Amino acid sequence: MNGPKIAMLSVLSNAFVVLLKLVVGMFTGSIAVISEAIHSSLDLAASLIAFFSVRLSGRSADKNHPYGHGKVENISGTVETLLIFIAGAWIMYECVHKLFEPAPIELPYLGVIVMFVGAGINFIVSRRVSKAASELNSVAMKSNALHLLTDVYTSLGVGCSLLLATLTGWTILDPIIGIILALYIMREAYKLMKESFPPLLDARLTDQEEREIVQVIESFQEQYIEFHDLRTRRSGPVEYVDFHLVVPSKLDIATAHQLCDDIEQAITAAFRRAQVFIHIEPEHERLAARMNRG
Repeated sequence: MNGPKIAMLSVLSNAFVVLLKLVVGMFTGSIAVISEAIHSSLDLAASLIAFFSVRLSGRSADKNHPYGHGKVENISGTVETLLIFIAGAWIMYECVHKLFEPAPIELPYLGVIVMFVGAGINFIVSRRVSKAASELNSVAMKSNALHLLTDVYTSLGVGCSLLLATLTGWTILDPIIGIILALYIMREAYKLMKESFPPLLDARLTDQEEREIVQVIESFQEQYIEFHDLRTRRSGPVEYVDFHLVVPSKLDIATAHQLCDDIEQAITAAFRRAQVFIHIEPEHERLAARMNRG
């Protein structure tokens, strides 16, 4: 699946939804609709960030970036989650303000229709972006999909609150639902931040991922003596794995090299974009090192 094309689809859909909400917000005078337009503007900014980060992170390694450009996606994902926090805080501010200073809404049903249309568009696009993010293991696109999905929920919430407030006259429903939705999207942003930010500090892979790697290595244990110093990290969609492999001293170079190739292929079968680096240690060197430490 083409990541940049899907990211561009998100940009175009967000631009349309923002324009629609802004125009209707000005016509109706609804602070909820205008707030949603601002929220969608942040989504548009996030989509643009995702579009450029996916293009940059896909570049091959070069002289100045021998490990590639994968961390561009982690930076993008972190920035996008911060934008979600800002959107949540803005929505809460507007809702609290509206609790104390309610204002009449003109043409409320027009606002309801626009909210539901915007939610429908972003739901369809978010599903496509989410599917592409899973296939490409793209943090930036996962963040973008979350932006779109939170916009779906907030748009539905604003639309329902406008409808209920119009039918019942309970205008307080609008800001209360808005506060609940703001808390929800900020919670989701926190969960995504825990995924996008740690790789910037070269944090290791999750316990489950490392257990899978260890299981793969141990499936070849009849052909080596031991392995140690396993290190892992993630950069964008790429996992980096390196460790030391102790082999019998009598093993010739070609056989040891083939063993490393077999282990590497087995790891990349489980982690498609993994970069694996194996340092071979003959048994006598490992024993000598232990004796020196002793």
